[in-house]
Amino acid sequence: MKTGSLLLLNLLVAALMAGFAFWAAGQVPAGTELPTHWNAAGEVDATMPALQALLLPAGLTIGIGVLFAIIPAIEPLQHRLEGSAPLLRATWLGTLGLLVALQVFIAAPVLGFEQGPGAIVAAVGILFLIIGNMLPKSRPGFFVGIRTPWTITNADNWIATHRLGGKLFLAAGAVMVLAGLIDMPGELRMALVLGSTMAAAFIPVAYSWFYWNRTRHEQGSN
Repeated sequence: MKTGSLLLLNLLVAALMAGFAFWAAGQVPAGTELPTHWNAAGEVDATMPALQALLLPAGLTIGIGVLFAIIPAIEPLQHRLEGSAPLLRATWLGTLGLLVALQVFIAAPVLGFEQGPGAIVAAVGILFLIIGNMLPKSRPGFFVGIRTPWTITNADNWIATHRLGGKLFLAAGAVMVLAGLIDMPGELRMALVLGSTMAAAFIPVAYSWFYWNRTRHEQGSN
């Protein structure tokens, strides 16, 4: 899998984000604090000085780009890598888009608009939708997908688990987008986000074990 063009795009976006950070920080008085973290309810719970806050997504973008570029080179199952290339690319681009959105949310007070408390939740939900759509198109590997001992060692288990995982990620993403767009109490939004995320993360792991255990007993009875 070739990653050169994506890495170049990633670094270009990071450079543009860094330039924007210096420009935006120059538009506010010294000592201004901007939001850098939101809880699951979409409420700001951490701030940083303006320039540091605005440069944070740019730095994360560089780190994410390097990480995604390295993964194909260190994947032990090289012969199966192309099978997961669409998922890797989609997750990479989706994460890149999320980090750009994050910088815009951080800069909202500088740009003169006020984002709703659910904006970051909806943005994460879009990333879940992207991942959920691509999960069934992946194949066994150590760095991409739902990696359990039972999926990595059995292609049928991997396919079945990722079909289920794809549906759960799509459902979780839809819940997050709606929770981000609909006005609701922060506690309810937090419960929806945490509940859907945990379901998407843990149910496929449990299912992969169940699939393996069921297959083992079926083979033992034959």
